[in-house]
Amino acid sequence: MVQLNEQLIELLDRRAARAGVSRSQIIRDAIEAYLTSDRQAAIDRQIVDGYTRTPQTGEYDADDWGDLGPLVTALTVAQQRRLSDEERAAGFEPW
Repeated sequence: MVQLNEQLIELLDRRAARAGVSRSQIIRDAIEAYLTSDRQAAIDRQIVDGYTRTPQTGEYDADDWGDLGPLVTALTVAQQRRLSDEERAAGFEPW
């Protein structure tokens, strides 16, 4: 059970009437949106933490021999060019 003041009840009732749903549905939707937002914020913090611990600066793109970063970059460029050529040959418009 949740206690609400008259002003909140009035606002809820107006919103429910506009949406054509019950007051309870508006409250459920609001709680779900709040919790989803909270969960998304936690995921965002984890992503930022991961990139803070392991920045994508190229510094970590090398293997023990020091050549993985350039190799991966070259492969990626070559793969993108091949994909672009395949798409054009198939009749797709370029990006």
